[in-house]
Amino acid sequence: MTQQTAVPDTNVPEKPDAAVVRDALGVGVAVGLSGFAFGVTSAGSGLTLLQTCALSLLVFTGASQFALVGALAAGGNPFTAAAGAFFLGVRNAFYGLRLSQLLALPRAVRPFAAQWVIDETTAVALAQPTRRAVRIGFTVTGLSLYVLWNLTTLLGALGAEAIGDTDAWGLDAAGPAVFLALLAPMLKTSTERAVAGLAVLLGLGLLPVLPAGVPVLVAALAAPVVLWAEGRRKGGAAGEEER
Repeated sequence: MTQQTAVPDTNVPEKPDAAVVRDALGVGVAVGLSGFAFGVTSAGSGLTLLQTCALSLLVFTGASQFALVGALAAGGNPFTAAAGAFFLGVRNAFYGLRLSQLLALPRAVRPFAAQWVIDETTAVALAQPTRRAVRIGFTVTGLSLYVLWNLTTLLGALGAEAIGDTDAWGLDAAGPAVFLALLAPMLKTSTERAVAGLAVLLGLGLLPVLPAGVPVLVAALAAPVVLWAEGRRKGGAAGEEER
């Protein structure tokens, strides 16, 4: 789906509030249910119920949470695991720069709204045509996703404790599977697919030789490498056309 940049302009046709709420709830519910997979994965990696729930309540960014518990489950150093999760979460800061302009929230509300600045709320907000729709989409997506994600995290962690060894049930693969399912539809351009492919090759290729958690950090180099190669390719093509 092509994202449209929200324009708070009175000349832009209004989108019915009900339609905005419907779209926002669809995203919030669909993604919120994957919190169950995180709860199972986190408990299976050795984190306590309290630690698992605290991650969802305080961190609330799925990719970073999965990266953290995945590295810990593989025996990685806590600091390395936290570093990988941090670098994945940095993108939310860039989302915030754009959303702050579109939402134009009162200064006192911004610290609370910042907790909900993630991939899904940003996507829904940017798809709206007016500031009112942006605010509704952001709020409904954030609220529904936050509540459901934390509820299903709790249920997943409790379920993991009840069934015992999650590896025996194959539930240790639930987290990565959900993450890939969420990521795949977002890879729409050849550049995005190239970055994802190179990141997978780097991550899997270095997994046997580097400590757990480090391959994730190295895989982050895929983006600048692909962008550099793309720039060289376009520069070379432009040079050929000038001849």
